[in-house]
Amino acid sequence: MRTSSRNGTPASALPEPCSSRLQGWRQSPWIHSLGRFLALAVVFGFFAFWVEGGKFYSPRNLENILRQSAVYATASLGMTMIIISAGIDLSVGSMIALTVVTVAWVLDLNVTGTTAAGTTETIYLAERYPVLIPWLALSCGILVSVLAGLCNGAAIVGLRVVPFIVTLGTMGIFRGLAKGLADEKDIYPHKDTWLTQLMDPTLTSQDPGWRMWILPPGVWLLIVAAVAAAVFLRYTRPGRYMYAIGSNEETARLCGVPVTRIKIMTYTLAGLFAGLAGLMQFSFIGGIGQPTSAVSYELFIIAAVVIGGGSLMGGQGSILGSVIGALIITILYMGGQQMGWPKWVQEAVIGLIIILAVVIDRLRQREAT
Repeated sequence: MRTSSRNGTPASALPEPCSSRLQGWRQSPWIHSLGRFLALAVVFGFFAFWVEGGKFYSPRNLENILRQSAVYATASLGMTMIIISAGIDLSVGSMIALTVVTVAWVLDLNVTGTTAAGTTETIYLAERYPVLIPWLALSCGILVSVLAGLCNGAAIVGLRVVPFIVTLGTMGIFRGLAKGLADEKDIYPHKDTWLTQLMDPTLTSQDPGWRMWILPPGVWLLIVAAVAAAVFLRYTRPGRYMYAIGSNEETARLCGVPVTRIKIMTYTLAGLFAGLAGLMQFSFIGGIGQPTSAVSYELFIIAAVVIGGGSLMGGQGSILGSVIGALIITILYMGGQQMGWPKWVQEAVIGLIIILAVVIDRLRQREAT
C-alpha cells in the first residue's frame, strides 16, 4: 500500500482535498520544468568547470550555443505537438533540407537576355528585384515545408497507416525532391541577401542597427515562435485537443473532438516550424542550397522533445521543456568538442541521456497511476 512521505498514512486514507492537492503538486508542469532547468544547469556547469580558461561560459560561446541550438529547437516546437498527440515525424530533417534548397533555388533564379551589342548576359532576379526576391524565397521555402507537413497528416489520416511508416517513406520522398530540385549538387545563390544574415554571429557586432538586440535575428525568431507555440497549446481549443488525442484518441473522439482535422493541423503546423528551422539552417550553413543538409536531424529533434519531458506514448510534453532539451543536446556536443571527446563518445552520451529520460518518464507515469 502506498503511504505518504511524512507520517506513513496511506495515501488513500487522506482526505480527498489533501490527496488531490498532493497529486497535483507532483504533476505540476512547473515542477517538471524546474527539473529540466536543473538538468540544464548541471550539464552546463560540468563543462563550465572542466573546459579550460573559462572559454565555455564566455559571451561568444554562449551566443554560439544559442545559434547552434536554434535549428533543433525551432523544429522541436512542431515535433512537440506531434508527440503530444501520440504521433512521430521522421521526415523533419528532409523537410528542413527541402526548405534550404527551395530558398536557394529561388534566390538563384535568372534569365538570359541579349544586349544591344548582341552579346548574351545572365540577369539574376535577386539583383534586379533585391526586395521582392528574398521575400519570395522565404515564402516559397516555408510554403513547401507546410505542404510537406500537410501531406504527412493527410496520408496518416487518409491511409490509416501509423505515423512511423508514413513519415519514414516521406523522409525519402522529401529528401529526393530536394536533391532533384538542386540537380544533386549544391546551389550557390549569386547574391547574398538578408536571409543569409539570420544566424550571422557578426551581425550584432558590425551592424549598428542590430547591436542593441544582442542576439542574431534567428534566435529572436525562435523565441517568438516558442512563445506563440506555448500559447497555442495552453490557451486554444486545438492545443487542448492535441493533449486529449494523445491521452486517449478513442475517448477524445467520443467526446466530440474532431480527431481527423486536429491530426492534419498538427502535422501542418509541424511543417511550418520545420520551414522556419530551414530558414535558419540556410543561414547557418552560409546561404548555400545544400540538399544533403540536416541529415539525421530528426533524431536530435525527437531527442530534444523526449529529454524535455515529452512522452512517446502521447499526452505529455511542453514547449519550454523541448527548448531546454535542444539546449542540453547542443551543450553536450559543444562541450564534448571543446574537451576533445571523440564523436562516438558524444553520440553515446546523448543516447544514454535519451534512455534515462524515457525511463524517468515511465517511472513518473507509473507513480501517477
